[in-house]
Amino acid sequence: MAFLTIFSVLLCAFSIQTIGADNSFNRYYSPLWGFNHFSVDPQGNEVQLKMDQSSGAGFRSKLDYGSGLFHIRMKLPEKKTGGIVTCFYLTSAPDNQDPGNHFELDYEFLGTNGTVQTNVYNNDGGHREQSFKLWFDPSADFHTYEFLWNSHQIVFIVDNIPIRVFKNNIVHGVEYPSKPMHVEASIWNADWAGSVDWSQAPFIAHYQDFNFNACPAQGDDVSRCGYNQYFWNRQNYWELNAAQKQVMENYRRSYMTYDYCSKESTRKPECSFNV
Repeated sequence: MAFLTIFSVLLCAFSIQTIGADNSFNRYYSPLWGFNHFSVDPQGNEVQLKMDQSSGAGFRSKLDYGSGLFHIRMKLPEKKTGGIVTCFYLTSAPDNQDPGNHFELDYEFLGTNGTVQTNVYNNDGGHREQSFKLWFDPSADFHTYEFLWNSHQIVFIVDNIPIRVFKNNIVHGVEYPSKPMHVEASIWNADWAGSVDWSQAPFIAHYQDFNFNACPAQGDDVSRCGYNQYFWNRQNYWELNAAQKQVMENYRRSYMTYDYCSKESTRKPECSFNV
């Protein structure tokens, strides 16, 4: 199958959005921290998060969810440095508390050089990193980052290209996200992500395209979010098709720079089944 045909299949699979829905920030999200480093345009179409030596900033979804197809368009700070972490993620951790063991799905840009680290916290401390040196400059323009989450699989998708799958392997004794998660985005700094060149500050991260398709949780119960009334729970979303798997394999071979499954010291049980 030609690449363009495969790519069109991927577009059909992952580019479903709510037609005519209000796409504004204020419908889906609220500022979470760093309020004087947060700004949203009057139409609610773009948010800017600023990072300097005094603070970063973050925002979160108004609701918690039990499944869905989540996306956002993001542009990294243009000034080059290490140490700045720009994120888009789902998490079950409570706001402004030590998260402890929890569920979480991460896109974390470590510095502004184009390396994105993906991670899965599976009711634990995480350490399931897979990193990619992307095929574009994420600071030059907006790009789309997505999570597909249903009861069968979690797929990390960048510009309609699946780059990572975490499957439900409960039958093999591996936990799987089963608690409500909310969406967060933030910019902050971390020593483990490199040294920050503060002479370049402030660093500005841009976010757009705030609507998404998801099932709101009712308290801690996410059982209703597995019903096939939601398109992302239907059988064609249970597993990547052959064309999607081939594209993902090609991109992982070309752009993945680290995989926790590749070393015995970091490997976890699901590495034997996520194939």
